[in-house]
Amino acid sequence: MELTNGTTVQEFILLGLEDGNKKRFFLLIFFTIVYISTLAENATIIMLVRVDAQLAQLPMYNFLANFSLLEICYVTTTMPRMLFDLASPQGIISFQACFIQFYIFYSLGSTEDFFLSAMALDRYLAICHPLYYPTIMSPKNCSKLVTGCWMAGFLVYAVPITLISRLSFCGSNVSDHFLCDQGILSLACLPLGNAPLILFSMNIFIILGNLIFVTISYGVIIVTLIKSSNQHSRKKAFSTISFHLMVVTLFYGSVAGMYVAPSGETQSQAAKIVTVFYTAITPLLNPMIYCLRNNQMKEALVRLLRRMEQWLRKKIIL
Repeated sequence: MELTNGTTVQEFILLGLEDGNKKRFFLLIFFTIVYISTLAENATIIMLVRVDAQLAQLPMYNFLANFSLLEICYVTTTMPRMLFDLASPQGIISFQACFIQFYIFYSLGSTEDFFLSAMALDRYLAICHPLYYPTIMSPKNCSKLVTGCWMAGFLVYAVPITLISRLSFCGSNVSDHFLCDQGILSLACLPLGNAPLILFSMNIFIILGNLIFVTISYGVIIVTLIKSSNQHSRKKAFSTISFHLMVVTLFYGSVAGMYVAPSGETQSQAAKIVTVFYTAITPLLNPMIYCLRNNQMKEALVRLLRRMEQWLRKKIIL
């Protein structure tokens, strides 16, 4: 971790999103609203699942509550730092803080991969094997699967991130980004060893592995529903999986954008746009998709609002 003049790297400089003050102010206001809205939406979903007895008994909504918690952690890993840099555009981040963000960012991303697979498995069992579903997706097994997703997500990147953090960094310590991601590797001294290859291999293994599993699961579900003779059940099931597929498409579509970004001078800007989309916009849209397309969530929200109204009336009367 030494520069060419022998000094030790203590910090990186992140250039952020924009240089102009007016654009920075606009982005600061916009992303502050996005961040607060994302926290409020996902916190509402968690609260609904935890306080509503009907939702709390269903494995799908326990996955959804954990998915919302994951989204809160995801945006909190990146957006407060981004907002800080927009308000005070120095972009200085310590070496330790940079790699902590690097590790948490990638770990939460892989955890989201595993949760999307777990939710696909849940829908596959519920639709294709309804008789065995209550036994396989018992509360105990559901808790084990949730715990496994969190643990797997944070364990898989421990080795590559540790190897990268031990690399030597020389020359410029300026990164044309707003967060610490694998672009930091471009600032490392040669030789880089096996760290980049291990990180790339891990990314491909996790992304493609989960994408293949999700694609096969929903493919079997769709074939099963097409063959079903019960039109009412088929329509209800298609409605249920439709918003799952929208979330899956948003996530993997934005991830794919990172690997098909144009090369040359526009690569950095394209990478920033794609990263903003899946770190800020996607966590904002996901709760809207789940709630607006889900009658059970709407009904649970109405029940919660009625309980709150009754509680307020009692307090006023007292």
